[in-house]
This record gives sequence, C-alpha cells and structure tokens, in this order.
Amino acid sequence: MRGRTATVLVAVLLAVSGCRSEPVEAPVIRGITLPSWYRSDYDSRAADRYLRDIRATGADWVTFTPTWYQKRRGDSVIRRTEETAGDAGLRRIVRRAHAHGLKVMIKPHVDLPGDIDRAEIRPRDRAAWFISYRRFITHYADLAAATGTEQFAVGTELAGVSADRAAWTGIITTIRDRYDGTLTYAANYDEYRRVAFWSELDLIGIDAYWPLADRPTHSAERLRKAWQPISDRLAAYSREQNRRILFTEAGYVSQRGTTTAPYDWTVSDRPDPAEQAAAYRALLDTFTGRPWWAGVHWWMWDDWPDSAETPARLAYTPHGKPAEKVLRQRWAAD
Repeated sequence: MRGRTATVLVAVLLAVSGCRSEPVEAPVIRGITLPSWYRSDYDSRAADRYLRDIRATGADWVTFTPTWYQKRRGDSVIRRTEETAGDAGLRRIVRRAHAHGLKVMIKPHVDLPGDIDRAEIRPRDRAAWFISYRRFITHYADLAAATGTEQFAVGTELAGVSADRAAWTGIITTIRDRYDGTLTYAANYDEYRRVAFWSELDLIGIDAYWPLADRPTHSAERLRKAWQPISDRLAAYSREQNRRILFTEAGYVSQRGTTTAPYDWTVSDRPDPAEQAAAYRALLDTFTGRPWWAGVHWWMWDDWPDSAETPARLAYTPHGKPAEKVLRQRWAAD
C-alpha cells in the first residue's frame, strides 16, 4: 500500500474502532465515472475535453470501466469483445487523467448481453469461472500497477458469487502481490451485507442506488430525510467492519421519477433535470462530513460521441444540467 494512502487509512480505522490517533485525516473522494462501451472509446478525440470538464466540476478522481463479457448467466468463461476498451487506450487515458490532476480508479466490469443484470451471473462450474475471472481481474491489476492508478476495484455487482469468501480471498491475495494501491469491491446497494471479504480490502464499496421516494420530487429536504435511516445503517456497518464506505457509484438520470428507481435508465420519457439536481444535493448534504464516508464516484459523465443509447437530456450525465451546478457549488466549497 502506498505510504500516504496507508497512513490515512490507518488513522481512520483507528478512529472508527475507538482508538486514539491524532490527527485523523480523512480525505473525501470527489469522483466521476467515464465508462467505455467500445474498444476505441478511451482514444476518442473527446477524451481530453471530457477530462477537463470533469476536473472543472471540482472532481479530483475519475473512474474507468473496461468490460469483459460472458454469453449466458451460467457460463464459466469471460472474454473480451469489440465492446472492451483497448489496453493501449486505457493506459493513455490514465496518463491523460493524471496530467489533468485527476486520480484514477479502474473498476473492471463483467457484463451479460443486453439488459441482463450482472448480479444474475450464476456459473454452473464455479471453480472454472473463478479461474477465468482471476485471469481477467489480474490483467487489469497489472495494468493499474503499471500506470500508477491509485485505486482498484476487484469486482462490481457480482452478487451471485460474492459470498464465496475463499475464492475471493485468493484472488485478492494475488492482486495484492501485483498492485500497491487502495482496493475495494463495488457491491450493489442490496448486496453489500452479503459480501464475505470486506476484511481483505481497504474500503467498503457500495453502488448507492437506493430508492428514496415513492413519487417524483424536487425536494432535497424530503430526500435527505429518506437518506437518514440508510445513513445510520451504513455508519453502524462501517463500525462493524472497521472500514470506511465509498460510494463506488451513485447517480440519477435526468428523468421524472429518477429518485424512485435510481438504477433505472428508462424510468420515464419526461426530462426532469430539477429532480436529478435535488438528488445530487441531498446525497452530498447527507454524507459530506461523515467521518466513515470516503466519498463518491458519480455515475456518469457524457457518453462518447455517436455511442449514446439514451439522449443526453434524459441520461445519467450531469453535464450542462443543474446537477453539474450542484457539484461545482458543493465541491468548490470543500
């Protein structure tokens, strides 16, 4: 583990566990995800502009998401496809991000065809699947080490296999031998309590897509009240696990009703950037300053030119919307 990261983490863990450590330094991650959908995305001419725009929000982190695929839920082999970001492009965009003053998380994904949730992956031959997964994830751990990437996710939303402590512990041990940065796992909001290996990682990662309302709302106050019991449970879980909690993803489409189902790309066909902005405001107001909260990597910045399936006015991006103003206001003040 890198010296400064280790110092910060130890101080925070001592504070969470009740031990004395002065001073306690707990930097909060201000991140935005720039995902890839095709092999050449990270070599796009738009890359430098996107990184400049992300930095201008006050963000100091960016997340990249190279993705491999398996054909069926029960398959045991994970493969690259034409939709997998190329390694050379990923290396280049990490260098570009660093040049723009951004720290980097690499968060590799495994996906299924179409709209099938990766949480449904249930390999018939689990041993063979974990062999394939180890090859996939250590490839990116090596790339993260070679590029000086500061944070690495060992997996994302793999609820069908994340209770297998022995297999994951072996994978994490292998990654530790190759990579010195901060490690997390990105559990879905309804998965994190079933993850069996938090003690092997530096941060608890949660993709924070909790529904907050039963009907559309522009009230940040109402959303803050909805967050409060969730926040209390997370604080208790952080103490129990002796780890800070990072929102490895959080996001809202700019559609009416997004706070009722933040995980839904198509909750409505009606634009509602005000509801998106209220959700951004409520999350940051609720969690900023909590010593157990390590920050957020928002999902997501702009789609790449010509690749968007969702029109920008309805998409997760805050770019050019009131939600971007919320980020600039909140992050500039930190």
